Amino acid sequence: MGPARGVARGNRRGWLSNILTFETMITGPVIHLVYWAGLGVILLAAFGVIGASLGVGIRAISEKSWETLLVVIPGLVGGLLIVLAGGLLWRAFCEFYVVIFRIGDDLGALRRAAEEEQRRAGPPTV
Repeated sequence: MGPARGVARGNRRGWLSNILTFETMITGPVIHLVYWAGLGVILLAAFGVIGASLGVGIRAISEKSWETLLVVIPGLVGGLLIVLAGGLLWRAFCEFYVVIFRIGDDLGALRRAAEEEQRRAGPPTV
């Protein structure tokens, strides 16, 4: 992402060493997988709402029960709105964690850059 990302790659240690010493966080990439898995679950819930509403609606039509049909339509719309809101909340939840881990990465890069700057400048004069 920004210039701070390039400084973080300047580390000369191996990738396994960086993971084992918590220099590199693996949760950032993992949260992307968690997001897509959660979105799949939300999509299944949406199909469940649609299927249940259509099942009840078809039965209401076959029995000529218009009162039940009038209840099914708002139930379908309400269920889909809840699923949509759930999807948006899930996205916001996952974005929050991505931002937190990117802030941590950027702070680590700034720390390494400051240490490098201090090393180049030499010992402080008193």
